Amino acid sequence: MNRTVMVVLAGTGLLYLGSIALGLRARSLAMYQDPLKSQQGMDWHPPSERDIPAGAAGSSIRRGELLFNETPLYAGEHARARVSCANCHAEGGIQPFASPMVGVPKTFPQFNARAGHVISLQDRIQECFVRSENGKPLDYNGAEMLALVQYITWLSQPKPAQRPFLGRGLVKLAALTPDPVHGAAIYAAQCAGCHGTHGEGQAPQFPPLWGDNSFNDGAGMHGINKMAAFVQHNMPQNRMGILSQQEAYDVSAFIHMQPRPAMNPQYSHY
Repeated sequence: MNRTVMVVLAGTGLLYLGSIALGLRARSLAMYQDPLKSQQGMDWHPPSERDIPAGAAGSSIRRGELLFNETPLYAGEHARARVSCANCHAEGGIQPFASPMVGVPKTFPQFNARAGHVISLQDRIQECFVRSENGKPLDYNGAEMLALVQYITWLSQPKPAQRPFLGRGLVKLAALTPDPVHGAAIYAAQCAGCHGTHGEGQAPQFPPLWGDNSFNDGAGMHGINKMAAFVQHNMPQNRMGILSQQEAYDVSAFIHMQPRPAMNPQYSHY
C-alpha cells in the first residue's frame, strides 16, 4: 500500500514525487480492526485514498495532506521549525491518543482558555503555525488554509456503518513529580537514536525536540504534562507504550529544560 506516486497540485505549481503518506496506510491500518469487518458495522477505519473526489476539491485535499505531513517543505514560508503537523498529530492525523484530527471539525467553534475567547478551526490551525511551527499565520482565506481544513474534514467524513472513532485527544496521566535528571538517562537510551543526541532530529520523520529548529516556548508540547501524555502512549515509535507514566514525565521534563526559540510576541493573541 506504500506506493510511489506523482501529484501535480493544480494551480499551485507544486510537484510532489514520493510516497503518499495519508497516514491511512500500512502501519496505521494495523491499529484498527479488519476493514471488511468495519464495513459491516464494526470499528472505525480510515477513509480510502480512492474516496478522494476528483477535480479541485480532491486536489485541495491532497495538497492538505502534503502540508500536514511535510509542513516545512510545503509551507516553508510559514514554518520556521523543522516540525510537521503529523509529528504531533501522528500518522497523518489518525493515530489514537496522538491528538488525532478525526472528528475535529465538528468540535468548532469552541472556547479556548489560552486565547480567552471562542475560536474557529482556522484559528486553531494558526495557533499551530505560530507556536509549534515557530512561524507566522497563514492567510485565513488562502489555498493553504483551505487545503488543511478540507483534508481534516475529509478524514472526519461520517461513516454510518462504522462505530465512532476512539482515541480523541491524549491519554490522561496521573499528576506526578518529574525528575529531569532521570529523564536525561531515558532520553539517551530511548529517544536519542531518532531525535539526536542534542535534540536535533532527523528530517522529515523525527522532528528536533530543542534548538533553533524546534517548536517555540509557546507550543503545547513545551508543557511537561502535555508532552508526557503524548510520549507515554506514542513513544518510542517502534516500541510504543514501553515507558511508564513516571518515565514519560521525567523525559518530558528533561526536554522542557533544553533551549528553544521564544515565541514571537506579535502572535501571542493566537
